Amino acid sequence: MLTDTHTHLYSDAFDEDRATMMQRAMDAGITRFFIPAIDSTYALAMFSLEREYPEQVHLMMGLHPTSVKENYKEELAFVAKQFEQRNFIAVGEIGIDLYWDKTTLGLQKEAFKFQIQLAKKQKLPIVIHCREAFDEVFEVLENEKGDDLFGIFHCFTGTLAQAKQAIGYNMKLGIGGVVTFKNGKIDQFLNEIPLTEIVLETDSPYLSPAPFRGKRNESSYLAVINKKVAEVYGVSEEEIARVTTENSKKVFSI
Repeated sequence: MLTDTHTHLYSDAFDEDRATMMQRAMDAGITRFFIPAIDSTYALAMFSLEREYPEQVHLMMGLHPTSVKENYKEELAFVAKQFEQRNFIAVGEIGIDLYWDKTTLGLQKEAFKFQIQLAKKQKLPIVIHCREAFDEVFEVLENEKGDDLFGIFHCFTGTLAQAKQAIGYNMKLGIGGVVTFKNGKIDQFLNEIPLTEIVLETDSPYLSPAPFRGKRNESSYLAVINKKVAEVYGVSEEEIARVTTENSKKVFSI
């Protein structure tokens, strides 16, 4: 059994073949799918996906950093309201992204802190998005650290030192398609990270693993990532699947 801890299955990239795509994933042994939010415009699609697959799909709620715009306070109010109306598995994905827009850094930090505090109030994990912003993300985490701060550092692409720093804030490392890239680098040190500190993810429809790089990603490709991680650690694919699924249960309490 495999767990995809981060997959955007509600994306319109799957509108034409979602059912067959989901069946491929389940045939490949993926039985648990954790679904990150982006902003309010995707909420209905997320809820529809959950209705279709109530046993397999688990929803997060949050405001993605690239959706932090002038109306971010309205979006944060929407997020908070959703937690008043129903349960979610985590607050995510949240964080800081300086690849697309550096001008919103201040707003992104404010949104990140607000949502961390919401997660603490809800006693839930956070799922962090970090792109070209390790220092900025760590600055926020340093100010918020404590036993009530925990979660997943999604799509980890940093150095060994940054990996250890992230783990120090009670974060598991989300390992995805980048581990299969020739220039991904994390495969060079990943086995220095205890296996208890990682979870697997696809981030589909983005970041397809080799040899599918450049094509639409999907959750069934988690098996490819699992195989590569097993090679890196020098253990069986079954062991990676078992331990990373157990790790996901510890984070999400399900």
